[in-house]
Amino acid sequence: MHVSGFSKLSKDDKIEWLVNHYFNGSEEAKTTLTSYWHQDQELQKMHDEFIENTLTNFYVPFGIAPNFLINGKTYAVPMVIEESSVVAAASKSANFWLDKGGFKATVKSTIKMGHVHFIWNGSEKAQLRQFIAHINPIFFEQTDAITANMQKRGGGILSVNLIDKTHDIPNYYQLEVKFETCDSMGANFINSCLEKLAEVLKNEIMTSDLAPNQVEIIMCILSNYTPECIVSVEVSCPVEKMVEGTQLSSKEFTERFALAVKIAETQPYRAVTHNKGIMNGIDAVVLATGNDFRAVEASAHAYASRNGTYSSLTHTQISDGIFRFYLEIPLALGTVGGITGLHPLVKFSHQLLGNPSAEDLMIITASVGLAQNFSALRSLTTTGIQQGHMKMHLLNILNQLGANESEKQIIVKYFITHTPHHAEVVEAFNSIRRGEKLIQ
Repeated sequence: MHVSGFSKLSKDDKIEWLVNHYFNGSEEAKTTLTSYWHQDQELQKMHDEFIENTLTNFYVPFGIAPNFLINGKTYAVPMVIEESSVVAAASKSANFWLDKGGFKATVKSTIKMGHVHFIWNGSEKAQLRQFIAHINPIFFEQTDAITANMQKRGGGILSVNLIDKTHDIPNYYQLEVKFETCDSMGANFINSCLEKLAEVLKNEIMTSDLAPNQVEIIMCILSNYTPECIVSVEVSCPVEKMVEGTQLSSKEFTERFALAVKIAETQPYRAVTHNKGIMNGIDAVVLATGNDFRAVEASAHAYASRNGTYSSLTHTQISDGIFRFYLEIPLALGTVGGITGLHPLVKFSHQLLGNPSAEDLMIITASVGLAQNFSALRSLTTTGIQQGHMKMHLLNILNQLGANESEKQIIVKYFITHTPHHAEVVEAFNSIRRGEKLIQ
C-alpha cells in the first residue's frame, strides 16, 4: 500500500495508518504496538529518536553471565540475546575455567581504516605517487580542526597512503587512511576525516600540474573490516583437569575436542556454524554495550576468510600435557559516543563492567566469544547439542502452546530425564490436557 509523507506523520497517525491498511483496523494490533511503549514519556521520546519511523519498542532479554575471570579480574557480563541457552552456556564455561586460571587476553592493536576511493585517468603512475607524497603533510594540516580533540586523547590520523588498485579496476586508486580512535568506535570521526581528505585532494589537484579532469572522487567511507584492531584470548590447563563427567576420559575428551576444532579449521560448512557460535556470545555483549554488532559480525567473518578459505576463528593446542584453546578476532568497539551515554541499559552495562576502556571491552567481549565456543564444542563432542539447547528452549515451546504454570512444572520435571524435542513436548502437553499422567 503506497503512502506519501509517512515520515512526517505523528507516531499515533503512523500506527493508525498501518493498522487500518494492513490489519483491517484491528484494535489488537494497535494494542500490541502501544503496550510496549515506556511509561516514562521522556525516555520513550529518546527511544523514538534513535531511528526513523519509530512505532514502538522491540524487547530482547537482558541477562548476565557471572563468574568470568579475565586477566585476574572477575566480571558479571551483560548479554542481550533472544536465543535460548546462550547465556547459560557462557555462564557454564565461565564457571568451568574459574578455578583453572580463567581467561587471559591481550589487545594486539587498535588501528582502524578508511578509504577515499577515486579514479585517476593519467598514464604516469609515478606522477600520481609523487603528487600524493608531496601533499601528504597538507592532508594532516587541513584535518587538524577535525582531529584536534581526538589528538588530545592520543588518537587521530596515523597515516595516509596511496594504494594502486588498477589490477582490480582500470584507473582505480585508494587513499588508505589509518586511524586511532581511542575509546570511541569512531565511525563518524573517520568518515568526516575522509571527506575532508577527499576535498583536499580535489583542491590540490586544481593547483597542480595534473589536469583536474584526471581525478574523480567516487566515495569516502570507513571500512568495517579491521584486521589491525585485534584482540586475542585463551584458556589453558593440564589435560587431566579437563574432566567432563561423561564416559570419556580427560585425554579422550581433549583429543575429540581438538579434532572438532580441526574440522572447523578445514571445512567451511562446519566453520560457519562454529563461528556463529562464537558470535552468539560476542554479539550479545556488543548489543548490551551499545555497539554495532553488524560491523563486528562482518569484520569477524572477513577475518575468518583472510587466508583464502573460510575457517575457524578458534584453535587448540595440546602440548606437554597442557590443553590450550584460543581465539584471535578483530573487534572495533567503543565505550564513548553513539548511544553509550543515552540508552539507560547501555549505561548500566558499562557501569556493571566497571566503565571499561575500549581495550578492556574488547578483552571482555572476546572472552565471552571463546567461552561460548568452548561450551558448544563441549556439548557437541559429548552429549550432543540438542540436549542442553532444547531444555533451555522448553519454556518457549510451552509458552507457545499456552501451558499454565502447573502444566509447565509437570512437563519441565518430566524432561529432566528426556531430551525435549518439539514433537515430544507437544505430545506431553496434549497428554496432560487429556488428563493423562506423564511417566518418568
